[in-house]
Amino acid sequence: MLQLQDVHVSYGPTAVLRGVSFEVPRGGVVALLGGNGSGKSTTLNTISGFVRPRRGHVVFDGTAIEGRPTDAIVTSGLAQVPQGREVFARMTVAENLELGAVTRRDRAAVRRDFEQVLEQFPKLRGRLRQTAGTLSGGEQQMLAIARALMAAPRLLLMDEPSAGLAPTVVDELIEHIAALRRSGMTILLVEQNVGAALGVAEHVYVLRDGVVALSGLAKDFDDNPDIVRAYFGR
Repeated sequence: MLQLQDVHVSYGPTAVLRGVSFEVPRGGVVALLGGNGSGKSTTLNTISGFVRPRRGHVVFDGTAIEGRPTDAIVTSGLAQVPQGREVFARMTVAENLELGAVTRRDRAAVRRDFEQVLEQFPKLRGRLRQTAGTLSGGEQQMLAIARALMAAPRLLLMDEPSAGLAPTVVDELIEHIAALRRSGMTILLVEQNVGAALGVAEHVYVLRDGVVALSGLAKDFDDNPDIVRAYFGR
């Protein structure tokens, strides 16, 4: 469903991505791992259109999308759950969810999806009139995912969803991601929490210094010393 082909990204004179190439198969969950500054978030922001690559191609469902406006990319079926959740704190849970569907025109379908995401994240149903800033960190993360799902994506990008959450909440989050996978959603998951990522992903790519340093099946990464060298740089 998604291909990155020799993608290079620079911020001024600083090269951040230096020829990144990988694939995300339809219906699969792919984890993109790496330490701070490895280029993970820049990769997602390039896919979503927030950043334009200096060279290379981003191909979504057979169509090159690099350089397209972000709203057009969202409309084509791709949505991102941002790092740090980025919910609209002074707006209600319901308003946050409605904003996720801002690019859609079929209001009947939006209403159906509104009910569906509440079924997927039942804790949100009793908080629809509550402002998002008063939710717990875990609840805000669920809201951020639900808001992205309101865009009706075929590919979901998730940027560090477990960051700052308690271990029990991370376990619950992984269950939600696994449920999305079972429903057929294609997911590209950026994580620093290796254990959480390996618990739900099928394939793994490890970024280091803006290049893919290692890739393979998630099941083959357990107790693999190469992941320590590639992930931590030692």
